[in-house]
Amino acid sequence: MAEVKEFTLPDLGEGLTEAEVVRWLVEVGEVVAVDQPVVEVETAKAMVEVPCPYGGVVTARYGAEGEELAVGAPLLTVAVGADASAPAAAEGSGSGGADGVVAEADGADAAEDGGAGETSGAVLVGYGTGAPPARRRRVRPTPVPAAAAGQVNGVASGYGRHAVTPEVPVRAEAAEPAPGPVPVISPLVRRLAWQNGVELRTLTGSGPDGLILRADVERAIGAAGAPAAAAEPSAAAASAPAGDAGEVRIPLRGLRGVVADKMSRSRREIPEATCWVDVDATELLAARRAMNAAGGPDAPKISLLALLARICTAALARYPELNARVDTEAREIVRLERVHVGFAAQTDRGLVVPVVRDAHARSAESLSEELGRLTGAARDGSLTPGELTGSTFTLNNYGVFGVDGSTPIINHPEAAMLGVGRIVPKPWVYEGELAVRQVTQLSLTFDHRVCDGGVAGGFLRYVADCVEQPAVLLRGV
Repeated sequence: MAEVKEFTLPDLGEGLTEAEVVRWLVEVGEVVAVDQPVVEVETAKAMVEVPCPYGGVVTARYGAEGEELAVGAPLLTVAVGADASAPAAAEGSGSGGADGVVAEADGADAAEDGGAGETSGAVLVGYGTGAPPARRRRVRPTPVPAAAAGQVNGVASGYGRHAVTPEVPVRAEAAEPAPGPVPVISPLVRRLAWQNGVELRTLTGSGPDGLILRADVERAIGAAGAPAAAAEPSAAAASAPAGDAGEVRIPLRGLRGVVADKMSRSRREIPEATCWVDVDATELLAARRAMNAAGGPDAPKISLLALLARICTAALARYPELNARVDTEAREIVRLERVHVGFAAQTDRGLVVPVVRDAHARSAESLSEELGRLTGAARDGSLTPGELTGSTFTLNNYGVFGVDGSTPIINHPEAAMLGVGRIVPKPWVYEGELAVRQVTQLSLTFDHRVCDGGVAGGFLRYVADCVEQPAVLLRGV
């Protein structure tokens, strides 16, 4: 007999608690292999393909595209074993006597499965590479009415956070309304029942502890011959109150929600202050041209952002107070020895902050290569959660948007962020004479708990001096 195993959303790292289903990569009834990616999720600003540790036939999917699932919530169920392919083989056979498949938890026989032939090689927090979990399920045939013979045998796609595997009619014993509260959590399920005249008390839910799911209501609608066109409204339409014409509501979830939560927390917890200075960047641009010319036409080019990152690491070595975070519970300032530079990158999906690890130990050329790699990964959505967390200082080049200045919000829990405006030709007094120079504005937002204005001003002034005279960096070589 085949065994139905439940695969839950694993912890994808960095203490993530939830993920949004972006795209399903498998269909119900499809045969999957061990470690085959089955769903694409977005979490902590990263797009991640989640592999399934089991091989067999997908019997149910949990969660619609665009829905958020908590870590540990079910993703899908897979029929594993010698008979796992039976449902798929029966499909399309033309037999009028189709059988449904009911996946039933066997609590009494919950034990280790010693007969698993394949094990997962994917290592994600939440499931390992060894034996499967102790929970067991068995598959038993259940008769289905002749009208349902053309359906996929016992395989049904789930809705919401719980999926329904069997495709069976509402049980006869549920005909009499039961006293007490109706076991329905989702307001959308209640609305669907109300719109189609379905009495929820007459239904027996197929979810955990008798919970009534949307699939239960839809089966009742189909059995009564009611129109099943009352589709679930979109998230925006469901959240918008009736009568507010012209009002558009966008849910704060996914990437937008992560950004909103982090920025709000930063403003609540960090007493930030900003200082800024105008800088002549003409010599820095000239130094960059000289470096790229010396490397030859085939050598990788050093970016301006890489030079600014190298200047920041040198400044943090002089002013380590800003490479820190505040432990509010312990009431301690935690200074960090390693410098991980984050940089703001605008993508089609929103703002992300990739992280260059151990930036203090990298040359300008190494920084440029890593910045280029991370920027490309950010644009195509392939950054991992580990590449988006752990920064100790952030560099924000908002000059690419054609603006001169800003007061950036600190990337919590860091202590400082350097902002760089556009570089434009401006009149400037150079060596006692008025000249046209390439000028930019630097702004430093810092956590006033970790240092006072003297440290922040000294850091910003050193950065400005290195921009105006890149040879200043040679003192530390």
